[in-house]
Amino acid sequence: MKSTIKEFDRVILTENIDKFGLKVGDIGSIVHVYDKDKCFEVEFATLLGETVAVCTIFPNQIRPIGKREIAHVRELAAA
Repeated sequence: MKSTIKEFDRVILTENIDKFGLKVGDIGSIVHVYDKDKCFEVEFATLLGETVAVCTIFPNQIRPIGKREIAHVRELAAA
């Protein structure tokens, strides 16, 4: 089955990534698709465009954004 996720798509995180302080539901942008969708490079940024993290993510850790979803805001922990 071919992935529906491609470069520049926005995606939703489906599991926490504690190393970067990322939480389920955080929104990221695909910046690169590796080796036939084996994994993805995903950038997570604040609403003002400041990059929080760029991570290599496996397909089971993200999903496409649904048609009837709305974004929710949370404050990042202090660095």
